[in-house]
Amino acid sequence: MTLGELTANLIKILPLSILILWASVLLLVDLFIPKDRKAWTAILAAAGLLVTTGFTIAQSGVDVEAFGGMLVVDGFSQFLTILVLTSGVVAILLSYEYLTRLGIQRGEYYVLLMFSISGMVLMAMAADLIVIFLALELLSIPLYVLAGFARPRSDSEEAAIKYFLLGAFAGGFVVYGVAIIFGATGYTGLNNVLQTIQSGSADLSLLAVGGALILVGLGFKVAAVPFHMWTPDVYQGAPSSVTAFMAVGAKVGGFAALMRLFVTSFGVLAIDFTNVLWGLAALTMILGNVVAIAQTNIKRMLAYSSIAQAGYILMALVPYGQEAVIDDAIAAALLYLLAYAFMSFAAWAVVIALEKTEGRGLQLSDYAGMGRKYPILAAIMTVSMLSFTGIPPTLGFIGKFYLFRSVIDGGFVWLAIIGVLTSLVSAYYYLRVVIFMYMHDGEPEVERDNWLYLTAAVTGIGMILLGVFSLPLLNWAYQAAISAF
Repeated sequence: MTLGELTANLIKILPLSILILWASVLLLVDLFIPKDRKAWTAILAAAGLLVTTGFTIAQSGVDVEAFGGMLVVDGFSQFLTILVLTSGVVAILLSYEYLTRLGIQRGEYYVLLMFSISGMVLMAMAADLIVIFLALELLSIPLYVLAGFARPRSDSEEAAIKYFLLGAFAGGFVVYGVAIIFGATGYTGLNNVLQTIQSGSADLSLLAVGGALILVGLGFKVAAVPFHMWTPDVYQGAPSSVTAFMAVGAKVGGFAALMRLFVTSFGVLAIDFTNVLWGLAALTMILGNVVAIAQTNIKRMLAYSSIAQAGYILMALVPYGQEAVIDDAIAAALLYLLAYAFMSFAAWAVVIALEKTEGRGLQLSDYAGMGRKYPILAAIMTVSMLSFTGIPPTLGFIGKFYLFRSVIDGGFVWLAIIGVLTSLVSAYYYLRVVIFMYMHDGEPEVERDNWLYLTAAVTGIGMILLGVFSLPLLNWAYQAAISAF
C-alpha cells in the first residue's frame, strides 16, 4: 500500500483516525499536566470525543469501504459510533468529581477511556473477522485496567483480574472461531465468506463450529447467559464511573459485531443458530431478572439487570435469517441500545451521587428517604427504573415494544411471551428501589457534583421526551439497519 492509498483510507475512516491520534497525543500531554489540574486532561478528552462526533455527523449518508473492505463506513457504523462517543462524554462527566472524591484521580484514566472507545468504534466499522478480534482486544484491554483503577482496594483489584482472565479466555474462543471459519471458506472478510457460502464451496459444518465459538466470545462481552459469570463481581468491584461506561460501551461493541457477523455472513446457518439464539435470549432474560431479585447491593442489582437487558437485545438476532423482518429487528435492537444507554447512565449517575468511600452507600437501604430529601434525584432514578421495566411513556417501553413486535413478526411468539413475563418479574426489583426512596425513612447524603447532576437530569428528561417523540429515533435506527444489511 502506497502512502497515498494509506492517506485515502485514513480519510475514509477520519473519525476513528482522529480519535486514536487524539488519545495518543493526550497520553503525552498528560505528562506535563500537574497532578492537581487533571481537570484539563478530562476537558481535552471530552473535546476529542466531541470533535470526533462532529466529523462522524459530517459523514452522514456516506457509504464507503476502506483498507480493501476490511472496514466499512455506513449508517450502521455511524449510528453506533455516535452512540459510543456520546457515551464516552457522559462517562467523563460522571467521572471527574467521583475519582477526586475517591482519591484515584489520574490522567491515564481518560486516555484509557478513549482507547477503549476507539475499539468500540473499530468494532462498529469492522467487516473482517481479524479486525473484529483486534477491535475486541482494543476495546477490552483498557477496560481491564480501568476495572482495577481503584487500587489498592482489594475488590477493585479482584474485579480487574477476574475480568482479565475470563476476557482472555473468551478472546481465545474468538481467535479459534476465526481460524476455523478461515479454514472453512478461505477468507476472513465477511462479504468474502458470504460469497464463498453462496458459491457452495464452503464447509458448512466447520463454518457452524467457527460461528459458535465466536458467539461464545462475543456472548461473554455482552454478558449473555451462560457467559455472564464475570459481570456481578466486576460491576461491584470496579469504580462506579467505569462500571457505568462498561455497562453501555461493552454491550454496544459486542452487539455491533454480532449483528454485522450474523446478518452479513451467517444467513445460511439460520437453521443451526436460530434455536441457539432463542435459548440464549430466553436464559439470559430469565436468569438476569430472577437473580436480581435477591440482590441488596445496588451495583450487583444493576449488574444482573444488565444481563437481562442483553437478553432483550439478543431477541432481535433470533429472526436474523428472515429477510422480511431482519431490518425491523436490527432497527429495534439499535433503538433499544440507545434507550439502554439513557436509562443506564441515569441510574448510575444517582448511584455515584450516593456512593461514599470504601464502598459505602451502595445498599438499597441507603436510598431510604431520598424522595423527601433529594426529590429531583429520586425522580430521575424512578424514571430510570420505570424505563428499565418498560412502562410507558419512557424510551425503554418504546424499545421493548419494537423488540417484541419484531420477534412476533418473525414467528417467535413464545420468546416474546417470555420477554413480557420477565419484564413483569423485573418490576419487583426495579420498583423496590422506588419504594425505598419514597416509602422508607432515612437520611441519605449525596455528593455535590454539578456535572453529575446535569448528566442525571439530561438523561432522565431524555428518557421521557424521546419516549414521547420516538419516531425520528426509530427512523434513524431503521435507516442505519437497511444501509448495512
